[in-house]
Amino acid sequence: MSIYQNLTNINVDIDLKKNETILKEVFKDANDIIFRNMKVGQHKKLNILIFYVDGMTTKDSISEYAIQTLMESINLESLKKDGGKELQNEILNSNIAITELGTVQTLQECVDKALSGETILFIETCSKAIWLSSRGWQIRGIQEPAAETLIRGARDGFIETMKVNITLIRRRIRDPKLKVKYLQVGSRSKTDITLLYIEDIVNKTVLDEVEKRINNIDIEAVLESSYIEELIEDDTYSPFPQVENTERPDAAASALLEGRVVIAVDNTPTVLMAPATFISFMQSSEDYYERWMLSCLIRMIRYIALPIVMLLPALYVAVVQFHPNMLPTQLALYVAASRANVPFPPYFEALLMELVMELVREASIRITTPVGSTIGLVSGLVIGSASVEAGLITPIAVIIVALTGLASFAIPSYNFSTSLRMIRFGFIVIASIFGLFGISIGLCVLIIHLCTLKSFGVPYLTPMTHFIERRSDLKDTVIRPKIYNLVRKPAYLQVEKEKGK
Repeated sequence: MSIYQNLTNINVDIDLKKNETILKEVFKDANDIIFRNMKVGQHKKLNILIFYVDGMTTKDSISEYAIQTLMESINLESLKKDGGKELQNEILNSNIAITELGTVQTLQECVDKALSGETILFIETCSKAIWLSSRGWQIRGIQEPAAETLIRGARDGFIETMKVNITLIRRRIRDPKLKVKYLQVGSRSKTDITLLYIEDIVNKTVLDEVEKRINNIDIEAVLESSYIEELIEDDTYSPFPQVENTERPDAAASALLEGRVVIAVDNTPTVLMAPATFISFMQSSEDYYERWMLSCLIRMIRYIALPIVMLLPALYVAVVQFHPNMLPTQLALYVAASRANVPFPPYFEALLMELVMELVREASIRITTPVGSTIGLVSGLVIGSASVEAGLITPIAVIIVALTGLASFAIPSYNFSTSLRMIRFGFIVIASIFGLFGISIGLCVLIIHLCTLKSFGVPYLTPMTHFIERRSDLKDTVIRPKIYNLVRKPAYLQVEKEKGK
């Protein structure tokens, strides 16, 4: 067993040299680990050892509010040598002007604290070390999330520092019932994770299930919140996301006020919200910032875009290939004439154009934003026009694919929109084999899957599947009611009442 694996069993020693030797062996060849031996006290008779990671600490505050005070104010003659206990308490209570500090017993705790940006102070004759809050590294400025822009609403967004993200939420919910619980995941990364919830609103069953699943995660490193999302969702084989994510503090605050649990992960600007339902992915924060009639219209447009994203190319393939008699006579003749010189069958034509559309979308995302949008627009126009002139595809196919791609941008949630785009390819394939009958079978299978899918015990199609006992939730689905009619929390997230009360 290596020294690092055995650190949990090694307590802080009163001999500073012994502590330093072990830690230097653990951090061998790590040149950013700093050790500093000093003599402090009124007569410079007390030996201390300072241990921190360069670049992760605010060295000025440690020097000014801790080291300088120790240099001048400790009077060893006035303290009893009670195994260093009284000396340690004196330093903790009166000699360090730092708000956050504490003691650690083992060298493993010292290492974990130091790698989190804290400074560790070893004192001669003391069997515990003192950690001093000194986290300080460069952070990105708060700005509007590029993927969730709004016409009206707050312009701030989460950043990669978790404590800043918690502050952004607390600015919006100034309630002592808002609870923050710290967890840690990753045997190597030791990533900090925070559960946020409002104590008297959250459903305790959902909260306990979320915490249980996070505590059961066994992984070496968590580099982004998507790791947590994948590891805690109910059905990892479902194409639909079961945990909602956002970079907007107002969206996270709204989820908390509904009774949901927010999961913030350090080093990522994206927080998770659980549980999630089909309806929640179709809603946007801006729905509640605009007048209710306008929001209702926008939501209706989204629900019209939903079947277009999934089914329009498949319907084109089914009708042209199997059911041309369903088209008006003039349109049927035009489709037949336009397809006369096209060498590919309708299904291959649709799949080819959809793949090109996805390629253009992916390329425009990976390129710098100002150039990417231009390249995406130009590529679509050039490829579509050239393909029609070359006789590879029909003009109607270009219109169908363009309308489908446009409708996908109307879905507020990116990962939910991606799921619909993926399902679209399945419908195209099944439509090319069985026509409209195949599309009907595919829809039945999809609805059955959605009816059985759950997010932390909450049915995915809530409140549609429970409209009798939860009909009050239907008022905020397709139609956005007036603000003063939204005082009640969603029924499926209400705190369960105790029996007999």
